[in-house]
Amino acid sequence: MRNEALVGYLLHQRPYQEKRALYYLFSQQHGVIHGVGKKGAPLFMPLQLFATGKRDLKTFSQINIASQDMTQADSVQKDSTPAVLEAIPYANISGQHQYAALYINEILWRLLPTEDPMPVLWQHYQISLQQLKQTLSNSELRLCLRQFEQYLFTELGFTLTLTHDNVEDPIEPDCTYRFLPDVGLLPVLVHNEESEHLASESGQTVFKGADIIEMARLGITEQTLNHWSKLHRNLIDHLLDYQPLQSRLLWQQQQRYQ
Repeated sequence: MRNEALVGYLLHQRPYQEKRALYYLFSQQHGVIHGVGKKGAPLFMPLQLFATGKRDLKTFSQINIASQDMTQADSVQKDSTPAVLEAIPYANISGQHQYAALYINEILWRLLPTEDPMPVLWQHYQISLQQLKQTLSNSELRLCLRQFEQYLFTELGFTLTLTHDNVEDPIEPDCTYRFLPDVGLLPVLVHNEESEHLASESGQTVFKGADIIEMARLGITEQTLNHWSKLHRNLIDHLLDYQPLQSRLLWQQQQRYQ
């Protein structure tokens, strides 16, 4: 690309020389793009910029804050009058919502392939940021994250089948199942009342059949939220090869000091 206009959101940055930074940009046009640009680009705000380069690492120039409704690439013009770039790291996302937004950013830059357009996921990312700028209860915050994770799994090609086990037998309400990301739901030869003990003793992700049926019937709701959270965490950890998430560690530290 040569001086191509892009609209996107900064996911992550690292120092690169004295006055520049290495940016991981989630662009509307090309998905995640790596580039080097002037320091000071803010998180969680739509940016307009120009990218140049044939290799994986692009050069970003004229990085500015875009208008909130700027979602079309052809709306970025060289003669436009963008907002002056400001160091606003959290863009009205405050409190524990900051950790949630950092978590979304981290799973994106660590899991998404580079230069693979994902316009649907990009739209859902924008929607999630807008939700995180609102006052949310703890359940609403968790629902926001689980729903976004589900869109991410879809883009990555993971479909969670909750109606049948790994050998295509229907889920039985009185059975207990262990979830393995590469296999699916495996029947476990224990009684339901023993399933929680099995999970705590082995660290396995174990579900009661009745809970799985309810998850499949209701989707991600407050009623099924705890079960979906357990399932999604297992899958996220698997996709990350069980490497720790810095945003999760920050969240845990913040909880300890409250």
